[in-house]
Amino acid sequence: MYRCSQLPRLKACLIATSIIALTATTSLAQDMGEMPPASVGVVDLKAHPIPVVSELPGRVAATRISEVRARVSGILQERVFEQGALVKEGDILYRIDPRLFKVRVASAEATLRRAEATRDNAKVQLERQKTLRERNVASGIEYDTAAVNLAQAEADVALQQAALEEAKINLEYTEVKAPITGIIGGALVTEGALVTADGTSNLALIQQIDPVYADFTQSAQDLLSLRRAVTEGKLASPAPGQASVELLFDGGDAYGEKGKLLFSSANVDSTTGQVTLRAEFPNPNGDLLPGMYVRVKVEQAVRQNAITIPQRSVLRTQDGRAQVYVVEADDTAKLRDVELGQALDQEWVVESGLKAGEKVVVDGVQKVQPDAKVAPEPWAPGNQQPAAAAK
Repeated sequence: MYRCSQLPRLKACLIATSIIALTATTSLAQDMGEMPPASVGVVDLKAHPIPVVSELPGRVAATRISEVRARVSGILQERVFEQGALVKEGDILYRIDPRLFKVRVASAEATLRRAEATRDNAKVQLERQKTLRERNVASGIEYDTAAVNLAQAEADVALQQAALEEAKINLEYTEVKAPITGIIGGALVTEGALVTADGTSNLALIQQIDPVYADFTQSAQDLLSLRRAVTEGKLASPAPGQASVELLFDGGDAYGEKGKLLFSSANVDSTTGQVTLRAEFPNPNGDLLPGMYVRVKVEQAVRQNAITIPQRSVLRTQDGRAQVYVVEADDTAKLRDVELGQALDQEWVVESGLKAGEKVVVDGVQKVQPDAKVAPEPWAPGNQQPAAAAK
């Protein structure tokens, strides 16, 4: 009797519970149907010129290299410079024993004085013969002989003056000076060594490394393709002196100073098929050393009316295809395949799939579903939505 009396009450409870559950499900479905569209950041695509940049391998080279050599023969008496230091043009590097050269200067001075005395005497004799001839006392032959003697004496003076100058120059050469400004390497000879002026003895090496050259190579075929594209009007050539050149270290860090492109070689290496190009970089702090391996990013052309998109807007499929969300006029997000070209800073160059005037989703890409409505807002670099920033 007890169980039978409870049946109506239990049935009523089950019915009430079902009604409440149905009401909650209906309310939830209504709430889900009324969810607002996802807020996303978009960029309006605009055509603009971009540089065509090539990244090429290269090495640093000194702009000037000078071998320090003795210009007179003698015993090396003193090394003045500090090895590995910066020397300036005209600084004294070595001293050669000067005593023998001082003696030669003194000898040349004495010989010159004797020649000058002989010349003065010849002048007096010529004046005397001139006076005697005017008085008809001396013959013309004696006068002519006196004139010849004076001419010979003046020639001897000139010869001895030249010999004295040579002796003085050789004495100056006993101080071996820096021919250029640069970093000097290690001393290749020591004090007490005999150095000669025949050009076979190298005393030291000086390299000028501010500025420096960066010699790099490029495939002749790639260079020809770029020039052909410029000729056909597909690409524009940068204005003279405006081509940007950037240097990257082996670890990937960028060098702080920009360079300038100097020239490209007119010859192709027959073994590698490469063309050598040269750029110049300022090197005030000496960070770039000759022989250092680097990579050079050089602007070789300009692509007009190019389309670029931020790299963060690109999605990748499982097979590696690049896709982006394009917002149409009715604020519907459409997934579209694109073909990407080179990377340019934080952007991709778009080869095909997009055109100027379209809107591409950059922020909030993870919240977007294909063919779903979105709430687009203008996006600029550095601006992130909170949701995107949290991710």
